[in-house]
Amino acid sequence: MTTKTKLPPGAFLGGAKSRLLPASIPFRFFGAAIAFHLVAWLALLAGAADLPRFAGGPGPVLAALHLLTLGVLAMSAIGASLQLLPVATRQPVSAATHAPAAIWWLYTPGVAALALGMGAVIPALAAAGAVAVVLALIGFALLLARNLRGARGMPAVVAHGWAALACLAVVLATALSLVFAWLGAPPLPRATALALHVAAAAYGFMGLLALGLAYILVPMFALAPNPPDRPALASCALAVAALLLAALAALDVAPLPLRVTAIALGAAALALHLRLMRAALAGGMRRELGRSFQLVRIAWALLAASLALALAFVLDAPLPGLAQLFGLALVGGWLLTFLFGMLQRILPFLASMHAGGAGRGAKRPPTPSSLTAERPLAWHFACHLAALGGLALAIVIDNAWIAAAAAAVGAAGAAAFGVFFAILMRRLRGGAA
Repeated sequence: MTTKTKLPPGAFLGGAKSRLLPASIPFRFFGAAIAFHLVAWLALLAGAADLPRFAGGPGPVLAALHLLTLGVLAMSAIGASLQLLPVATRQPVSAATHAPAAIWWLYTPGVAALALGMGAVIPALAAAGAVAVVLALIGFALLLARNLRGARGMPAVVAHGWAALACLAVVLATALSLVFAWLGAPPLPRATALALHVAAAAYGFMGLLALGLAYILVPMFALAPNPPDRPALASCALAVAALLLAALAALDVAPLPLRVTAIALGAAALALHLRLMRAALAGGMRRELGRSFQLVRIAWALLAASLALALAFVLDAPLPGLAQLFGLALVGGWLLTFLFGMLQRILPFLASMHAGGAGRGAKRPPTPSSLTAERPLAWHFACHLAALGGLALAIVIDNAWIAAAAAAVGAAGAAAFGVFFAILMRRLRGGAA
């Protein structure tokens, strides 16, 4: 039996500049995500009275939820996967960039129309936005599938990508079912479609992409060897099994035992994933990763908390606002915190690589640190964590005023991250300060 040689730190980055998309492609997705992030917090502020006991239905809170999931999380996932997967899987990027650009032009106004239709209770506008979003995500799925089909190396990342694509199909089908339910003609019972939608979207599509991309990003930023394939694939298999059981439970097949088993398998998948991440961080040549990886570690803890809250919900524990706390831990805690922890490293890294290939002659390209404005990131760090804590307190004691204050703080943090992005773009265009 042959022994696989462990790749040295950053080995997959060899020749990475030849596999970069034009800077305008990934940065337009990230820029839109950052803008939607601010709008989402403002929508939560507008709906603060309903937030602590929100249980669905149109209005500002539903709009904010979809601004976060579609406008921030999925928008960033599209930009990151279109750029990072070709680099990691050592594939050339097609010279044609019209397809990713077309996806952005369809997806961005689609998300805006969907959110506005939900927030202002205009079903026709929400339906039109949903159609645009679905078509854009289908286009993204085709691009991602083409990339995964030709991948060379990093099988665990590829496996997570295929599993995320399968979950995306479920997300799209159930999303359309929920929109048609709003219009009065549901293909699936609303409770079934909603249960499938939440699991497939948050833990499936976005969660699996986040876990898969972590096998690229954590070793890259820690300057660590890539994690071994076998345990990473085992973690992926456990997560997929958990999602399959959750889907069966949503279809009313032995719901209680299957949901408990799914949570247990999800916890096992997470434990294995975190063991690999801890090993990468411990074995990396770069030990001081700053506040960005403080956010990443907090996000991992909140992912575990979301599973504990899911178990409490399944067992009908007498905890006030349990469903709302679960949603907060899953979307705001795990996914959003992980995303912004990584974005503050991905954005300067990509900007530096693009600057290095921009034909500057003998001039040395700017480093990621020289492109990074630290003060706005420090404000975002404090505001983001304070906002999550404030929302959790508002949910537990059912207080709309605390929810409003937390949303205002979250908006301030989102604005600070926007300032970081604007400074990054200015420094990229004009050279590092």
